[in-house]
Amino acid sequence: MTLTLQFVPYSEIENLGPARRVNKLIEIVKQEKIVLLEGRLKKEEEADLIAITMEEIGDKFRGIELAVINPPKNEGFFAGVKSGMLNALLGDRQGFTVVGPASVVKQIKQDPNKIELFTQDAEITKKKRKKK
Repeated sequence: MTLTLQFVPYSEIENLGPARRVNKLIEIVKQEKIVLLEGRLKKEEEADLIAITMEEIGDKFRGIELAVINPPKNEGFFAGVKSGMLNALLGDRQGFTVVGPASVVKQIKQDPNKIELFTQDAEITKKKRKKK
């Protein structure tokens, strides 16, 4: 099995409305690709992504695994001012989002220093479902 990662730059989604952003990510994930999105979705968009995914779960689409990685918070007054200015200028570009199909991504673990993405062979999973 081939594992495909698709990088989606923030500039590719920044002019889309919330529904189109979510649908774009779901369409990529349905192709059994893991999305590495520059930046973050808004909380409402994350909730919509999960809700739409739940509605579309079936034999061919088992859902998603989602992780949002935020840059570490700097301490101190000047670091806070700098961070606030960056957020005002760049919007939701800080950090990144990982979205993968549940048929491929078994689990995503994250801590401040690393991300662990545990995968499973989608072909084996499909064979198991056919036997049931």
